[in-house]
Amino acid sequence: MPLSDTAVRNAKPGAKPIKLYDERGLFLLITPAGGKWWRYRYKNDNKEKLLSLGVYPDVSLKDARERRDNARKLLADGIDPGENRKAQKATKQERAANSFEVVAREWYTKFSPNWAENHGNRIIRRLERDIFPWLGGRPIADVTAPELLDVVRKIENRGAIETAHRVLSNCGQVFRYAVATGRALRDPSGDLRGALTPTKGEHFAAVTEPKLVAGLLRTLDGYQGTFTVACALRLAPLVFVRPGELRNAEWADINLDTAEWRYTVTKTDTAHIVPLATQAVTILRELHGLTGSSRFVFPGARTNGRPMSDNAILGAMRRMGITKDEMSGHGFRAMARTILDEVLGVRPDLIEHQLAHAVKDPNGRAYNRTAHLPERRKMMQLWADYLDKLKAGADVMPLNGNGA
Repeated sequence: MPLSDTAVRNAKPGAKPIKLYDERGLFLLITPAGGKWWRYRYKNDNKEKLLSLGVYPDVSLKDARERRDNARKLLADGIDPGENRKAQKATKQERAANSFEVVAREWYTKFSPNWAENHGNRIIRRLERDIFPWLGGRPIADVTAPELLDVVRKIENRGAIETAHRVLSNCGQVFRYAVATGRALRDPSGDLRGALTPTKGEHFAAVTEPKLVAGLLRTLDGYQGTFTVACALRLAPLVFVRPGELRNAEWADINLDTAEWRYTVTKTDTAHIVPLATQAVTILRELHGLTGSSRFVFPGARTNGRPMSDNAILGAMRRMGITKDEMSGHGFRAMARTILDEVLGVRPDLIEHQLAHAVKDPNGRAYNRTAHLPERRKMMQLWADYLDKLKAGADVMPLNGNGA
């Protein structure tokens, strides 16, 4: 006779396990401790097996019968319900192991050693604050473009448009890593091109008028602070790299004998060479006596184990009266780009290559880091000599030739 709700509810434990049978293989196992477990007995390949269907009263008699019937349907299709459950459990565990957060942290651990420390810290903080709370637990293969857009829009809606674009870009890198390592089939971030509010493009204040540049350079040379910061201020116009790259420069990457600084651009993860003019080599040789035993060319004021702070150069310029509307750390790049082109007549592709921008030859091939290195050496020396003439008060006129 089939079981009833009343019979199940009123069943009492005994000294030994008790089995109350329903029908079609379903029964209730009552343990001496009082637990009531639903079991389904079935045969597959002439072997008798048991399948657990849950605990009463969390699983009612009606629910237990439905679970039994589902198991019988699997058997009718030639599928062992017990093995099917093991496979589903394994799949669930695998998907949890390949959640967005797990894959993102694996990606970060693999690639962050090649980034500047602050750059890496900003990326992981963005993900932890803006992505993981909503998508971190989701299997990365299941995340859809609309889902990702909904999360990134939360950043956009608080007015952080630049951050929203950067986070979306970081997510794209994580998805592509997941594809490469077999945890996802595609990168859904590519479907969101044009979905966010366009960025306005950040403007960096810069002095580009030669006469004003002359005054700026004389002001920088007059800095009265620490020798390390003074050298950074003198070197910045000569190499016109990104502020973070200058601040994080390492002696191991600089060869004063060959007058070259070779490093990896953190923004693009590409190798780059900065030919050093004789003026730059002189500054670095002077500084080497002070900081040469440190990893960093410009170590922090409190410890040699870290580079100088983000604000060291900017703070120095502000204390000398150079306002934020007049000059920024990135401004040295705009200064060089403008004057090398418009005043010194240097070929634009050489300038862009030295700025570590993506440059292609007429056939569409990207130049490698050593492309046109002799010409760029000439350009960097031409630039340093020109700046010296400006500081000396010379009225330097535009060149008629092609410069470097």
